[in-house]
Amino acid sequence: MKAEDLFDLTGRVAIVTGAAGGLGLSMAEVLAANGATVSLFDFDEDGLRQSVERLRDQGLDVEGRLVDVADTDRLAAEIDAVAETYGRLDIAIANAGMSAGPGFTVPEGRMQAVDMNRWQRVIDVNLTATFVTIRAAAAHMIPRREGRIIAVSSIAGLMAEPLCGYAYAATKASVVNLVRQSAMELAQHNVLVTGIAPGPFRTNIGGGRINDPEVERMFRAGVPLDRIAHVDEMKGLVLLLASPASSFMTGVTIPIDGGATAD
Repeated sequence: MKAEDLFDLTGRVAIVTGAAGGLGLSMAEVLAANGATVSLFDFDEDGLRQSVERLRDQGLDVEGRLVDVADTDRLAAEIDAVAETYGRLDIAIANAGMSAGPGFTVPEGRMQAVDMNRWQRVIDVNLTATFVTIRAAAAHMIPRREGRIIAVSSIAGLMAEPLCGYAYAATKASVVNLVRQSAMELAQHNVLVTGIAPGPFRTNIGGGRINDPEVERMFRAGVPLDRIAHVDEMKGLVLLLASPASSFMTGVTIPIDGGATAD
């Protein structure tokens, strides 16, 4: 089998949450560039419109849907609508997420300072919406006995990360086990569930804190490759997990972190 056949997504229909920018947009772009029809979900109306236009200008088959993933009824309904519109749903990427603020390296990130309203919002976006995305997508994949679901965790879900807030670390660790649990149930239906655990990427999550020179220095100190990743460096792993090339992979969360979790 040729490489182009292993990674060909022609005819596939995909959704990507949190796709108006950053990692989500990069993921949507690589899926569409390899033949998929992709629906971008996000609550940022202007960002979503601009991203859809950018991808369409490349000749890619994409659409945008305005969704706040914390509204789980709306999230599930929009996933159903994509499947109804295109007659199938092959790939779902639960990427939408939010920062919990800084970690305990600064006073406002220590446990006594955690705001419980923000704690709950982070759980709603990072964990509950991920579960609902998996559940709603699986409902359309099970009858066809085929599908790929990818959930985005973080290296903060695999190890202690003092630079990340408590709620972020807790939800991303939960996503890792959610991948395992759902993969076990859905394996009998040939629906594969995998996770991605990014290290530091240059995105706007957390208000773009990583662009602060001192914050960047602290993140780089934990990365053997000694740099912050560009969002396009996510594309290869996403394409692998969404494509026929990963047909015997399920239940695993893969770090993409410049070696941060190596020791």
